[in-house]
Amino acid sequence: MSIMAQSLDDMAEELTCSICLCLFTTPVTIPCGHNFCYECLDLAWKGVLLEDYCCPQCRCSFDSKPNLRKNTLLSNLVNQLTAARGEHSLEVKEKSEDVVVEEEVEISDSDAVLCDHCMKVAAVMTCLTCMASFCTVHLQPHLESKAYKDHNLKQPLRNLQQRKCAEHNKLLDCFCWEHGKCICWNCIVNHKQCQTLSLQEGKAKKEQHLKKLLLSLNEMIEKASGTREEVKLEQRHAKEITTKKKALLDGEFEEIKTLIEEEQKRAMKRIEEEEKKVNTKFNYTQSVLDKKKNEFQGLKEKVEALLDEEDDLQFLKNATKFQDIRPKEPFKPRNDFNEKLLHQTYRNIVSLKDAIKAKLNNLGETEEARPPTQPHMKGSEADKAASRNDSSDCRGPPQMKNPYFKEDEILDWKLPQRLPPPKQNTPEKPKTKPRTKIPPSPAAAAPCPGPTAPRINPSSREECLKFAEQLTADPYTAHKRVIMSDNFTKLTVTDSPQNYQDNPKRFTHCSQVLCSRGFTHGCYYWEVKIEGGNFSGIGVAYQTIARKGAESRLGRNKFSWCIEWFNGKLQAWHDDKMTDLTSPNVNTVGVLLNCDEGYVAFYSVGKKFGQIYKFRTKFTEGVFPAFWVFSSNTILSFGSTK
Repeated sequence: MSIMAQSLDDMAEELTCSICLCLFTTPVTIPCGHNFCYECLDLAWKGVLLEDYCCPQCRCSFDSKPNLRKNTLLSNLVNQLTAARGEHSLEVKEKSEDVVVEEEVEISDSDAVLCDHCMKVAAVMTCLTCMASFCTVHLQPHLESKAYKDHNLKQPLRNLQQRKCAEHNKLLDCFCWEHGKCICWNCIVNHKQCQTLSLQEGKAKKEQHLKKLLLSLNEMIEKASGTREEVKLEQRHAKEITTKKKALLDGEFEEIKTLIEEEQKRAMKRIEEEEKKVNTKFNYTQSVLDKKKNEFQGLKEKVEALLDEEDDLQFLKNATKFQDIRPKEPFKPRNDFNEKLLHQTYRNIVSLKDAIKAKLNNLGETEEARPPTQPHMKGSEADKAASRNDSSDCRGPPQMKNPYFKEDEILDWKLPQRLPPPKQNTPEKPKTKPRTKIPPSPAAAAPCPGPTAPRINPSSREECLKFAEQLTADPYTAHKRVIMSDNFTKLTVTDSPQNYQDNPKRFTHCSQVLCSRGFTHGCYYWEVKIEGGNFSGIGVAYQTIARKGAESRLGRNKFSWCIEWFNGKLQAWHDDKMTDLTSPNVNTVGVLLNCDEGYVAFYSVGKKFGQIYKFRTKFTEGVFPAFWVFSSNTILSFGSTK
């Protein structure tokens, strides 16, 4: 029994308030971890300033008055202890429960701002001058006394400490527009050069700025939606065109297959007929020779039997029968096998294969360009003409533009029964049906003129170096972000515009530059070394290329041709049409411009010299080397071809 009493005494010591030295009544816990009676703690903090709240036991200070909550565990332990001691009475219990319930109602509502004076009732107003919140009762001095007349009352606010300046511990009641932050009156000394506004003025100005931003965002959203619809329509249009062209291509290739299969059947039929004719003659000759062989065999047997005769008289009588027999040698008729016909048929098919292969290779290397609409045709007439050209693909063989044969080599759209022999093997003029030429359509016209000088097809760098040309960049055309060095033979790009004078020849949209010299005829070769990065473009352009807008970019118009590296991909561009290329692993690119033959070709210069891409066209004016640099670490050099 004494042990139980000792245990109760120990528990009572732990459940004793350090202020009143009695068992806890409505125990509450503060942030430092100590527990007190609510009434005791409220009396201890009564009249204390906002910044002087601290723990009565450990003197730990707090920035603001802590939000007090009932410690239910300690309250239950106190009730158990008093019940065990027999000191618990119904009257005290009812009174204690009433107090507890009242306190729970007053302090359990975490959403309400409590009155800083009584800490029991929710506050109805906050004074920004006193930096405290008050309930209806404790707000009366502010409403009745003239001393509080100029105090700034607001609706109940939380976290009043955050509304103070961290440096001067004063109310933040101004706004610095340049620094974009709230300041107190003491901070204004450090913001003399800034535009300072009241909080209301700052809010109004910010709201005006945000409203403009909102309008701008709404416009951007509408533009983005409209642009998306345009892209969607273009995508749909592109899909319709590609679907139509794929159907046309299927028809063309099926017809080509049919023509090839028919010619294969005719060629095989010619060979089979020749084989049948020769086999018939050979079989007849063999039957005649077999008959002769049998006759000779029978005569041989008779002669052998006669030689075995022992009677002389009988031998002589029988021998007189063979006296006039003169066996003739076996006759082999002349061979009529027309081997030349078979060989010629084979050579014709080989020639057809080579022609198709050469045409396919040319299609891979040459960029087909649609000629512009004739000036005398109106828009509607040009559209009708274009539609006639498109529809001609579906009308049958006579209107088909076959890409695998030259027009002057076409006899008619059905392959002949027997292909004519090559000209070198047939010196005499063959008596054949006159050729039917199909007039070329505008879409099939060659884009470049016939050569006026010997054709140049270099297979090595040494052959190209015979036409080497020294280039220099034209500073009057260089974009203001392009930096030229080494006597205008090295190009880089910077983010800071250079102090170049304005000039109508200067590019203003893309960081491009033309060379100072253009070419109208002849053949020229130069090499460009790429260092640092490969975000660049190399090509040629007319002097009349646009200098402003997106259409001034190399390859995005009819007046320039280029290859460019972008995001690790190599592409060829002309007239805003792109062709994907295989990027060579070299740092030097050679450019061969042949104005007479009408082409510009790009070569990879390294251990191996090979062609990257070739544009074919008819140059109508002077052609200038052109360069585009759009990466700050990319350097283009074209000063030497050594």
